[in-house]
Amino acid sequence: MAIKKSELYSSLWASCDELRGGMDPSQYKDYILVLLFVKYVSDKYAGDTDAIIEVPKGGSFKDMQALKGNKDIGNQINIIIGELAGANDLKGVIDVADFADDDKLGKGKEMVDRLTNLITIFENPALDFSKNRADGDDILGDAFEYLMKKFATESGKSKGQFYTPSEVSRVMAKVLNIHHATNKTTFYDPTCGSGSLLLKAVDEADGKGTIYGQEKDVATAALARMNMILHGQEAIQIHRGQSTLSDPFFKDSNGYLKTFDFVVANPPFSSKNWATGFNPQDDIYGRFEKDEIESKKTGKTVYRTPPEKNGDYAFLLHILKSLKSTGKGACILPHGVLFRGNAEAEIRRSLIERGYIKGIIGLPANLFYGTGIPACIIVLDKEGASERKHIFMIDASKGFIKDGNKNRLREQDIHKIVDIFNKQTDVPKYSRLVSVEEISDPKNDFNLNIPRYIDSQVAEDIQDIEAHLLGGIPNADIEALNQYWEVYKTLKTELFAACSRPNYSQLKISKEQIKQTIFNHPEFVSFSEEMDALFADWKIRNTKLLKGLTIGTKPKQTIQRISEDILTTYTDKALIDKYDVYQHLMNFWNEVMQDDCYLIATDGWKAEPYRILVKNKNTDKTTDKGWDCDLVPKSLVIDRYFFNEKKAIEKLEADKETIATQLAELEEEHNTEEGYFAEFDKVNKANIQKRLKAIDNSKSQAENAEELQVLKKYLKLVDDQSELNKKLKEDTTALDIKVIERYKSLTEVEIKQLVVDDKWMANIERSIKTEMERISQRLTQRIKELAERYEMPLPQQTKVVVELEEKVIAHLQEMGFVWN
Repeated sequence: MAIKKSELYSSLWASCDELRGGMDPSQYKDYILVLLFVKYVSDKYAGDTDAIIEVPKGGSFKDMQALKGNKDIGNQINIIIGELAGANDLKGVIDVADFADDDKLGKGKEMVDRLTNLITIFENPALDFSKNRADGDDILGDAFEYLMKKFATESGKSKGQFYTPSEVSRVMAKVLNIHHATNKTTFYDPTCGSGSLLLKAVDEADGKGTIYGQEKDVATAALARMNMILHGQEAIQIHRGQSTLSDPFFKDSNGYLKTFDFVVANPPFSSKNWATGFNPQDDIYGRFEKDEIESKKTGKTVYRTPPEKNGDYAFLLHILKSLKSTGKGACILPHGVLFRGNAEAEIRRSLIERGYIKGIIGLPANLFYGTGIPACIIVLDKEGASERKHIFMIDASKGFIKDGNKNRLREQDIHKIVDIFNKQTDVPKYSRLVSVEEISDPKNDFNLNIPRYIDSQVAEDIQDIEAHLLGGIPNADIEALNQYWEVYKTLKTELFAACSRPNYSQLKISKEQIKQTIFNHPEFVSFSEEMDALFADWKIRNTKLLKGLTIGTKPKQTIQRISEDILTTYTDKALIDKYDVYQHLMNFWNEVMQDDCYLIATDGWKAEPYRILVKNKNTDKTTDKGWDCDLVPKSLVIDRYFFNEKKAIEKLEADKETIATQLAELEEEHNTEEGYFAEFDKVNKANIQKRLKAIDNSKSQAENAEELQVLKKYLKLVDDQSELNKKLKEDTTALDIKVIERYKSLTEVEIKQLVVDDKWMANIERSIKTEMERISQRLTQRIKELAERYEMPLPQQTKVVVELEEKVIAHLQEMGFVWN
């Protein structure tokens, strides 16, 4: 059976448990990812003479399996990895971690057990990669990236810099407008880390082009090489070991910096030692150009050089120099680059005047693993720079979701940023095309701080003093809900009537009737039906598409098609934000549908039940937890084909719950100090029967008639409960047998109906319908809030206070308290 993405992720992350405690997460990633790499290439390429990776004799995962329990397991694993590295020019890439390091892995038996357990985890049949990759969808590459994200999360502030969040990487790649790429297209990252930015950029080029990356940290550069191979990238050059600023590796035949079509980067923020190893003012690559104006003024050669203790602009200028004349780049930098003064202000002014900055995207705080400060994406574009008179700005700082101790861009945030940036659309409080003339105005003085140009503050909810004093709801607050009144054109007059004073209205109904009035209004009902029809049209189109999925289908292309269609369907629709609807679809894709599509892409429309076997880590005992089916859960089969049997079982379960409640109530009532159950150590059938026998023997049944009635009632309930349990077990077993048999006869048409109609579309529809509920709830809540805010004017409040005060004084006087 094909592996599900979610299971792959959880299995791999579980392997990390074997190393926790012995070393820092930033170190144990080197062990886990190397084993993942060895396992993958062994499964995928062993024995294949045409493979991109040669798996030599003595250099495969099978060789590792033979080492389990071996006293010299650590050294032998090093040898196996060395064989694989030597055969594929991967020395210094996959052989960086030392599997014989007893400081990290323990001494003697501890090391043997730990490494044996690691190998055992990778032996899991679910991790058979020989047939678990959908063409064009790098399921393993995605898993590799997932692990790096988890390692970055655990590594903490100082050691999470090897990974750029994939959501940010996707935004950067998509705003570069990478179109019509060929195998000659070049991609470069001067601080490439684990290579995620480069991979996202190449994804936008459909995998075409050549990758160039430089990374100072040797271990991280090794991750990048492995990451590229696991993503199927062959045309790669990753250089490791030197700082890009002091010793750039990629040069042309004349010794100048090599230039590229696209450059992406997430350099270290505000590096304090960026100039170590070279003199910026004598830079042979011409990255820090001479300032002609200042040089003439002072009579000395003056360079536009970044501050000695802050290298943000050093990296940006390096990127600029590394772009072809039509090249485009995107770089993540802290917000300070937008507004800091002195040398940085001069550099910023030069870049603006030359038209190199195409756009700026302000991101939420706390996205990155190396820092919690907010950052921005600077988009550079040399093509047409001399004619550029505007910079497009986006304030995306408020679009995110909390994810553990970090923030994360949602799918809707990514799509919105990319759509609006690429279309250069002005959106109030979010985006704006700002002229260089405005930026250069003396009041702004080339300051690019986004809040200067985009006011993204939420409007204050202003209290109306007159309404508080005299009552009534301000018309201004009612008109602020105009987006609703444009759709529900007569609803406002159903809810509000004019006050005796101008500019104020009052509710025509009670607060308790607001929700019902809105929900029952014909225009609300009509709009809801229109939205239902909208979804129904999308559903018809995409049901046909989804039922046409076959083996070899590319899941990422599938979600691309149906998600873009849902965005188109809900574009420019009143009250509904198309990106909110899109997020509902993407949530379901990530949680359920993605795994299903990968199963279909590998195995086709197969519904294969399996036993759920859970192994106890401490005892090695396996417990059978029943059975299910991944693609077609048994609940779907029951709902469609055995609905009556399901309802009958639910009725039995409800009756059982009723009896349990009655027993609990009876026990609570008579388990008091003088109750009939007080003398029992435990209230159960045996003790009840024992007490009944005692009453029979005492020949005093008349005196104990009430007690007898309670005891017999308890026994009757217990017997009924037992019968229900027996019946429930019989019916459940019988249904289980019927369902299992039904799986054997399911046709492909029936499986598609169960998966697409009953599972996918039903869930998506329920989720999207919550948007309509949210619309109505938002309107209801706001009207109720306004009504409550002004329902009791100040004079009336004063009168009520006086009346309450008089009542309190009267009560105190009755109690003999003298009020002065």
